[in-house]
Amino acid sequence: MEDNTRSVASLMDSTSSKIQQLQKAFAELESQRAVTLNLKWNELEEHFHGLERSLKRRFHELEDQEKEYETKTRKAQELLEKKKAAVEAKEKASLERLQKKRDAAVFAINTALDKYNNNNNNVKSTEAFASAADDEDVDGTVQDVVEVKAYPQLVKLCRDMDSAGLHKFVSDNRKNLVLLKEEIPVAFRAAANPASLVLDALEGFYPPPTSDGKKDANLLGMRRTCVMLMECLGVLLYGLDSNSVADVLSEDVKDRAKGVAEGWSPLLESLDMDAAGNGNSLEAHAFLQLLATFGVVSEFEEDEILKLIPMVSRRRQAAELCRSLGLSQKMPGVIEVLVNSGKQIDAVNLAFAFGLTEQFPPVELLKCYLTEASRSTSQGRPGNASPAVQDEFSERELTSLKAVIKCVEEHDLEEQYPVEPLHKRILQLEKAKAEKKRATEPTKPQTKRPRGPQPRATENNNNNNNNSKTGYGRVIPERYPQYVYDNRPFLRGPIMAAQAHPPPQAYSFSPAAAAAHGNFYGNCYQYQAPPPAYFH
Repeated sequence: MEDNTRSVASLMDSTSSKIQQLQKAFAELESQRAVTLNLKWNELEEHFHGLERSLKRRFHELEDQEKEYETKTRKAQELLEKKKAAVEAKEKASLERLQKKRDAAVFAINTALDKYNNNNNNVKSTEAFASAADDEDVDGTVQDVVEVKAYPQLVKLCRDMDSAGLHKFVSDNRKNLVLLKEEIPVAFRAAANPASLVLDALEGFYPPPTSDGKKDANLLGMRRTCVMLMECLGVLLYGLDSNSVADVLSEDVKDRAKGVAEGWSPLLESLDMDAAGNGNSLEAHAFLQLLATFGVVSEFEEDEILKLIPMVSRRRQAAELCRSLGLSQKMPGVIEVLVNSGKQIDAVNLAFAFGLTEQFPPVELLKCYLTEASRSTSQGRPGNASPAVQDEFSERELTSLKAVIKCVEEHDLEEQYPVEPLHKRILQLEKAKAEKKRATEPTKPQTKRPRGPQPRATENNNNNNNNSKTGYGRVIPERYPQYVYDNRPFLRGPIMAAQAHPPPQAYSFSPAAAAAHGNFYGNCYQYQAPPPAYFH
C-alpha cells in the first residue's frame, strides 16, 4: 500500500511538468493553425489546475483516513494485549488462591486429625478420613500456611450426635466463621450419620408463634447457622465418592429431608417482602439449600424452584445454588426476569458466573440500572417534599451509585465503564448531605463576658478585707452614696478659675488619732483605711 501511495504522489507531482508540455504544444498548434480556434489556453490551464487541486485534496483525505485506520488498529491491538494480560493475571491469581485454599484445607485436616487421634484413637470414621487425607498429594507449600486454630469440641459433638450442642457451639463462635467452615466438614466425619445430625439441627427454623406475636431476637442468627451447617454437609459430600454419598444420603434421610422441605414450602408464601423483594431472603435460601444438599430437587416442580431464584439473587451463594439445583440451562430465563424486575446488578453477576455476558452485555445493564434509578428518584421526589423525603431519595441514589461502582470493580469493567463521573456524583450528594446536616443542627448559645474590669461582689461585713486585698479600693455605686460635690454643675470662666481651691493635700492618720476619733470623717461618712500606694 505504501508503494501505491508513493507512485500516486509521484504521478501527481509530475502534473505540473505535463501541463507545461501541453502549453508548449498548444502554442505550437496555435501558431500553425489554419483556422482560428475558439478555445483559449488560459481556460485550459485553469481547468487542468482545478483538476490537479481536486486530486491533491482527495489524495490528502485518503492519507488522513489511512492514518486514522492505522491508529484505531494499533489501539485495538493494544487493548487486546491488555485484556489478554489481565485474563492471564486473573487465571494465575485464581490458581494461586485455589492452591492456598487446598494447602490450608489439607493442613487443617491433618491438624484436626492429630488432635482427634490423641483423644480418640478408636474412632473408625476418623481413621478412614486420615487414610483418605494421606492419599492426597501434599507439597512443600503446606509449611508456609499459617496455622489455624482447631475446635476439638466439634468432633465430640458430632460423635455424640448432639445437634443442639452443635448448633449452640456454632452460633457462639460465629466470629470465626471462616475457620468453622473449614473444620465442620472434618468434624462431620466423626458422626455416625452426619445427614441426620444436620436435619436434627434444622428443628426450630420455623419456631411456633409466641403468645404476644413477637419474633425471637435470636431467630436470624439461628437460621444462618442452619444454612451454614447444610453448606458444610454439602462440602463433605462433594469430597466423597458416589458409594459414600449414597451411604450418607440414604433413602430414609432423603424421605426425612423431603418432609422438612414440604413443611417449609407453604411458609415461603408469607416471606418478608422487603428481603424477598431485594433478592436477599434467608428463608428462600435455606429452602433451596435443603433441596440441593439432600438431593431432593426432583421431588418439587421446577417452576416453583425457579420462582425462588430472584428472591436469593443478591446473596453470594446464588450462582452456586443454581448449579447445585441443576438450573444452569435455565439461567438465561432467570437473568431475563431479573432484568425486567429492575435487578440489573444481580443479572450482571449471574451473567458473569454462567458466561452469558455476550447475551446480556454488563455495561448496558448497569447504565440501564442507573437510568431507571435516577428516573424513579426524580419522578418520586416532589418539589415541595419534606427534608426527610428528600434525604430518603438522595440516600437511594447514593446506594445505587455505590452498587454500580462495586459491580464494575469486581468484574474489571473500568475500561468499558469509567467510574470517575459516578465518584464525582457521590461526592456531590455526600457534600449536600453534610451541609444540610450542619444547617439543621441546633446552635449552642454562647455566653458573652462583659468587656472591661468588673467590680467584685463582696459581702457587707467583708468590705474592708476585700478592698485591702485588691489594693484599688473600688466602691460600688449601688452600695455607697455619691459625694455631694460630684453632682455640682461645672462652671467655666476666669472668676471661677481664680476662686478655685488648691488641690487637696494628702492626709495621713496615725493609729492613735484613728483610735481617738473613730472610723468617721467630719461629714459623718465612715472612714476606711487607704490602700497602699500604687504607681501607674
